[in-house]
Amino acid sequence: MKVFNNLLEVKKDKNTILTLGTFDGIHLGHKKIIETVVKKASENGGRSFLITFNPHPRNVLSGNSIKLLNSQDEKLEILGSLDIDEVLVINFTKEFSQLNSEEFFKSYIVDKIGLNEIVVGFDHHFGKGRGGNENTLKELGLKYGFGLTKVDAVLIDGLNVSSSKIRNALIIGDIHTANKLLGRVYSFRGVVIKGDGRGRTLGFPTANVKLNDDNKLMPAIGIYVVEIIIEGNKHFGLMSIGKRPTFYTDGQLTNEVFIFDFGKDIYGFTISVNILERIRGEEKFSSAGDLISQMNKDTEIGLDIINKLAK
Repeated sequence: MKVFNNLLEVKKDKNTILTLGTFDGIHLGHKKIIETVVKKASENGGRSFLITFNPHPRNVLSGNSIKLLNSQDEKLEILGSLDIDEVLVINFTKEFSQLNSEEFFKSYIVDKIGLNEIVVGFDHHFGKGRGGNENTLKELGLKYGFGLTKVDAVLIDGLNVSSSKIRNALIIGDIHTANKLLGRVYSFRGVVIKGDGRGRTLGFPTANVKLNDDNKLMPAIGIYVVEIIIEGNKHFGLMSIGKRPTFYTDGQLTNEVFIFDFGKDIYGFTISVNILERIRGEEKFSSAGDLISQMNKDTEIGLDIINKLAK
């Protein structure tokens, strides 16, 4: 997959099947669109092409910062596994956002990239104020000579798959629903940093993980069963997202991973954490002993979940 950050680097090719969007999360709905693009390009002997934006448009246009389902690096890595030929990452600025739908389409796609057919989702909008839609694309197709394919929504348990639904599920700690709508396990990457060492004194040494991207959305505070990838090797364990109220009245939010049967020093290592299931919320215990007792129970539950997933 070729990745371009500059439109001028893209070679114009009329025989291009294209899609565009933010693609936050690259969930099952996104994958259906991308698979359609790749299939049509293959059938036509053409180029499959995807346009995406960085930073997220909502983080540029609104005062509120939206947490992301994937970092830019994660997004490109997932796209690379989906057989897209070329990707253009457009730097989304307030100036860029002022282009109306036809200005954007003609100056970027028709004149510079080339287009035989565009593939979009069921609720696609683009251009200034999200003013462009399916009808706009039909009109532009007649004017500039390209076809349009609309991909229907993907339904999982009666829900239209969308980034917002996945984000909402994560916010309440419903990792099961989030993973189902994504079509894969939600994950993050980070560097192992030194903590206060309290986990080790309790008999549960943990790896404190600093996220590679501070704008990455983490699920709700609580205890989770996780798979950890260290130097390409898989391990299992528990993750605590929380403020450790048993020991601190106003603790800092931390991501700590307890890796089963693991004693290697991994400070400074970059690890990947796949979030499999949520066990419970965070609790304040009356003593360290009560916390240790609960952590032993959590370990038993976690191992049982892992064994069931392995079957």
